[in-house]
Amino acid sequence: MTRRPGVFTHRTPRVVAARKLTTRGGRQRAGRFLAEGTQAVREALRTPQRVHELFVTDAAARRHPELVGTATEAGVTISEIDAGAAELLSETVTPQGIVAVCELLDVPLADALRGTPRLVVVLAGIADPGNAGTVIRVADAAGADVVVFAGDAVDAHNGKCVRASTGSVFHLPLARENDVSAVYDACRAHGLRVVAADGAATEDLDTATDLAEPTAWVFGNEAHGLAAEDMAAADGAIRVPIYGEAESLNLATAAAVCLYASARAYRAERGRSQRVTDDAARSQGKNRARKES
Repeated sequence: MTRRPGVFTHRTPRVVAARKLTTRGGRQRAGRFLAEGTQAVREALRTPQRVHELFVTDAAARRHPELVGTATEAGVTISEIDAGAAELLSETVTPQGIVAVCELLDVPLADALRGTPRLVVVLAGIADPGNAGTVIRVADAAGADVVVFAGDAVDAHNGKCVRASTGSVFHLPLARENDVSAVYDACRAHGLRVVAADGAATEDLDTATDLAEPTAWVFGNEAHGLAAEDMAAADGAIRVPIYGEAESLNLATAAAVCLYASARAYRAERGRSQRVTDDAARSQGKNRARKES
């Protein structure tokens, strides 16, 4: 373990420098971001090469010796901080006293889409970091392959986004591309159908018959939805049916319904294909046995 001597305060230069990572400009300049809280730190330490430093109070170290132990075994620099420094580095009302300095996670779009992705999430102009983080968590749970931040979308490394993802930012590739049309083109080049989630769409999830196909779901800005040109450029649009009196669903809820609809449809189709394969194999085995007898 590399443990820095003494206890860092809010005036310690390394703490002051880390505080700058709470801004988008500071993160971009440094190429690093803060993962605050036990869950985020735990997930970050699953790939410790991404972690440059762990700031931790004595109380937090005593509460979570397993995290300090993991960081120690991985050779991560551990810096003890006091309560004032923990408050300076925190973006929450009640700091947990443990913060990791990590490398930025986003990768080029071409790298994120490499291979044969089946379920991709495109956040086009999403403004609220809490919504973005929750959608990343949903995408992770639904087995999505990639999350793409497109257009004028919030930074995936925003502290609120990282916390809302409950560590899922570390589980699947994240990409950023300012040109939404370039995202559409890249998805189509990988065999994905680009589908916009739109509350005014004619087709809904109950009537859609092609949900098992490789799909890039596009979710627009919370207040304004997708830009008209981005909506027009999609291969289709699907809405979540509303059975009650609610006007609409919020972004994260709608994303959860859409992504799970695709995930279930794909898994059901895969199960049917596997049963057909198994039945054919059993039939061949029976025919072979008859011939041998």
